[in-house]
Order: sequence, then C-alpha cells, then structure tokens
Amino acid sequence: MDLFFRYVGENWSYLLELTFQHVVMVLTGLALALLAGIPLGIVAAGNRRLGSIILLLANIVQVFPSLALLVLLMIVFGLGFTTVVIGLFLYSLLPIIRNTYVGLTQVDPAIAEAGRGVGMSATQLLFRVQLPLALPFVFTGIRISAVIAIGVATIAPLIGGEGLGREIYAGINMDNPARLYAGAVPAALLALLADSLLGLLQKGLNRGKSV
Repeated sequence: MDLFFRYVGENWSYLLELTFQHVVMVLTGLALALLAGIPLGIVAAGNRRLGSIILLLANIVQVFPSLALLVLLMIVFGLGFTTVVIGLFLYSLLPIIRNTYVGLTQVDPAIAEAGRGVGMSATQLLFRVQLPLALPFVFTGIRISAVIAIGVATIAPLIGGEGLGREIYAGINMDNPARLYAGAVPAALLALLADSLLGLLQKGLNRGKSV
C-alpha cells in the first residue's frame, strides 16, 4: 500500500487528467444514450409490437461481449475517442430504454383516462402526466447505465482511447500493482459516486412527488 500511495502522490496530476478523460467519455456516451433511449422507450411503450423489436435489439447489444463490440466498432470507425463513445452509447441504451418503457407502462390507466377527460392531447398527457410519473424508473435506468459505462470505459485504451484504463493495463503489462490500483481504485470510486449522486437525485424526486 505504501507504494500505491507514493505513486499516487507523485503522479496525482496525471491521474487527475486520466480521470477527467474517463468522465468525459462516460458523460458523452451517456448523454447520447439519453437522447436516443428515452424516445425509444416512449415509442416502445406506445406500440407494443414495435417495442418488442426495440427491446430485442437493445438486449442483443447488451449481451455482446464489450471488447468484441469495441473491436468491431474500431474496424468501422478506427481507433480513438469516437469508437469508445459509440461503444458506451450502445451499452448504456438498454437500461434507459427498458426503464422508460416499464415506467410508462406502469402508469395507472385511470390517470391517463382522467387526463383525456379534461381535454389533454396525447403529447400533453405524455409530457405532463405519464413521463413525470415514470421518472423514478428512468432514473434507475440512468444509474445502471452510468455504472456500466464507467466499467466499460476502462477497456478504452485497447482501442486507442484514454482514461483510467491506461493505468490499469500499464500496471498489468509492467507487473506494477501500484499503477494497476491507481487506475482501478479511481474507476471504482467513480462508479460508486455516480450511483450515489443519482440515487440521491432519485430520492429527492420521489420525495417531491409524495409531497
């Protein structure tokens, strides 16, 4: 452990830079997954036949080995940041789509019927009633996606990406436990921090709805 703390103390600025790169990759992939996943979840909830196809395709991507998928993407998009972000985007999709779908389908039909009764259009009903009620489920999907993306991003260096994975693989290749832990520990802390912060937001949202 002394070697680990000494290494961190001597290289903290470099590790901070790697952490920043890691966060940027994850946030970019997660933001793209939100932009695509929530609309796809809405479509899936509104059309069950189309929804089964959307969920099936998302499931196929999710069960595909992460390294194999990134290598296939590398063949098409080359090495670097773009390939990593596309991979993180694909891996973050399923929890967001599925939880948006589940949240919307769990809304009490009587509430939707009441909205129609007061003259709400389908769009107004979706954005003023159904989506707000489904938000706790959506947040759960975002939490899962964030943790998955942080983990998958650690293999980014294998396809020319940056981030904390560089220290992990340098530690493995050089048989240097200090470097290995210097990459693995911050990555694990990032996952815990992301889950905790999003969990607090979700609890705040739930309390706000119950008031």
